Amino acid sequence: MKKTTIAINGEAFVLNGRPTYEGRTFEGRKIEGLLLNTRMVQGIFDDLNPETLGEWAYPDTGKWDPERNTTEFLQAMPLWKVHGVLAFTLNLQGGSPQGYSQEQLWHNSAMDETGELRGAYMRRLQLILDRADELGMVVILGLFYFGQDQRLRDEKAVIRGMDRALAWLAVQGYRNVLIEINNECNVRYTHPILQPERVHELIARAKAIPVAGGRFWVGTSYGGGTVPRDNVVNASDFLLLHGNGVENPARIAEMVRETRAMDGYRPMPILFNEDDHFDFDQPENNFQSALSEYASWGYFDPGASNYRDGYQCPPVQWGINTPRKRAFFETARKITGVE
Repeated sequence: MKKTTIAINGEAFVLNGRPTYEGRTFEGRKIEGLLLNTRMVQGIFDDLNPETLGEWAYPDTGKWDPERNTTEFLQAMPLWKVHGVLAFTLNLQGGSPQGYSQEQLWHNSAMDETGELRGAYMRRLQLILDRADELGMVVILGLFYFGQDQRLRDEKAVIRGMDRALAWLAVQGYRNVLIEINNECNVRYTHPILQPERVHELIARAKAIPVAGGRFWVGTSYGGGTVPRDNVVNASDFLLLHGNGVENPARIAEMVRETRAMDGYRPMPILFNEDDHFDFDQPENNFQSALSEYASWGYFDPGASNYRDGYQCPPVQWGINTPRKRAFFETARKITGVE
């Protein structure tokens, strides 16, 4: 029996029947009901292309090992939690293992070309979801990623893949999962149903799938600096924004206000689940700007001079092992009041 449940009450997230960070304010800003998170999309990563597989080799073994990757992910999860970070993002098709990329020759997908689920991926996912349930953490689970969605041969396969993934989650009884249909729906998707004009169809379909006496909470995200369109606002349970490319923190706050002004908006959480801006020691930064408008914020660390220092690029070091990571997690701890 699973013990962790995420729900939504107006603009607030509710964890196990109580608002997240209950009663917490920070520097006059309400924190209760928010969901601080970090982008950890490669937790179940693998590469099915033998020509690129060697790029992700561990330095100490000279080989890539997807099981080691997930094992080390599991070991790090409690450390994130004790810093007040209640949620993290995974994706069944990962993210760019180079941090940012145009051409994606690697093959990372928990779904085969027909939309059927790959057992090895789902076993790794189960380990992470079970551990998150034990720890009282939330998983923002993305289903599709641009640059990999073409691995599914047609629209029927996309729909089948979503249906199979959500049915699997429902059978397992997970209630600590928020569904992100696809990462940045307005960026280079092959299948029209994953593009901005039609992605609301998948949101509505996902919401109709029952789980543990209720249903899934569902949304999708857009590229950095973009606010959601009316069709997604109307269909979604929560709204996902990205701060990548947003250099002026004031624009982060402005994005939240613009989103709340959209036709079809009604009280619902607004959540940044990807932002590659830091400056946590500065009085004005993207993190603080999101909080100023009562929006949750998510840390995306692609790495610095050595891109594998971040959380996006295998072989990932999932611990808090760099000054940038320490700065984020210590800031999160201070904001949430975790002792």
